[in-house]
Amino acid sequence: MSKDVSTQNASAPPSLDEATNLRQQVRASGMDPNYWYAVEEARNVKPGQVVEVVFWKQPIALYRSEDGAFHALDNRCAHRQVKLSIGQVSGCDLVCEYHGWRYDSSGRLVHMPDTFARSEPLRVSIRSYPVQVRYGLVWLFPGDPELASERELPEIPEITNPEDGEKPWGTVRVAFTCAAHHSMIIDNVSDLSHAFLHRRYRPFDRADLTHLETRGDNVHMTYESHVGRGRISSRFVDHKRLDTDHIELCYEYPYQWSNTSDEIKHWLFVLPIDEQTTRMFFIFYFKSFKVPALPIRLPRPVMRAVLKIADRTMITPLLRQDRVAVEAEQEGYNRHWSQRPLEVNPAVREMQQVTVRKWQGHLDREAAKNGTSTETRVSLNGNSTDNGAASAPTSNESAAEPAALADQSAAS
Repeated sequence: MSKDVSTQNASAPPSLDEATNLRQQVRASGMDPNYWYAVEEARNVKPGQVVEVVFWKQPIALYRSEDGAFHALDNRCAHRQVKLSIGQVSGCDLVCEYHGWRYDSSGRLVHMPDTFARSEPLRVSIRSYPVQVRYGLVWLFPGDPELASERELPEIPEITNPEDGEKPWGTVRVAFTCAAHHSMIIDNVSDLSHAFLHRRYRPFDRADLTHLETRGDNVHMTYESHVGRGRISSRFVDHKRLDTDHIELCYEYPYQWSNTSDEIKHWLFVLPIDEQTTRMFFIFYFKSFKVPALPIRLPRPVMRAVLKIADRTMITPLLRQDRVAVEAEQEGYNRHWSQRPLEVNPAVREMQQVTVRKWQGHLDREAAKNGTSTETRVSLNGNSTDNGAASAPTSNESAAEPAALADQSAAS
């Protein structure tokens, strides 16, 4: 007997083990912690300051010692579990605000103001996390620390050390928090079928998916789309010299990027906080702009000034439109998660499959480590399967999905 839809809609969305289709699975999935994740802009944490960051429900105290170096510890004192992020930095150590217990950057307790006749502090440690700074962002490795040195960050030579000998490209950096699941954000920035939402700014028009391929954990896609056709932005883009009728995108798990004619690019780094909260870090970078009405490149100092104006008047407002849309999607999913998924872009399904597979793989590794077995889960095809084994549909099956949905809609 089928469940009553009104009852389902009144309840919370299903967990991964309760999910009965791919959309429910992906909306309950976290991200594999064995990657580097951007957690904060370096400029926002001054020497001597501590802040809390969260990776998939795990609070972490990120602090900057007085020498300017970044460190990260579990956000709890081993004594009474008080958050260390309300404490203070002392030299290279982090001090709990409650009893003054002090931890070094490795998480080892190094000082107790009151030892109660002990000759030295208790032999206590809390977890520390590998940290590094690149591209103006603080990166944290929340997974197995032994793997941190093996996992590389994305390379963006255009903004650090361009290979062609030119000066670093012009950049726009945008960071904000969104009340939506990380997969909804990846769907949004990779599915260009929402040009209507951005009709005022027209960063792209049309969205004909001409290529889709999943290679390992990366989903590559190419759209035939008119890029940079806004009333103002089109004057600075050299459409005659550049191919702005195509855009290449990739979900390079757990990151996302785009490339237009090798001169207009972006990276997106998401920080999954929980099932309904995500922090986003965008880096947009541009090789050159032209002087309006003339085939002459803008000087780099002038280009930087133009980008500052573009950020305030177009890029950030455009991203706010996306945030409003995905937060509305999250609200809609919370109410109507039991409704049949209707997805017309096969690229979205491919990306969701990767996200679920990677998260399920992480859960399986944790279960094996703890000596427990995985429960029966729903496969990526939507069929029940034992022990977490899942057979993903082929690209051809995904590509056929829109036609199948059309047939279902006609029949219903």
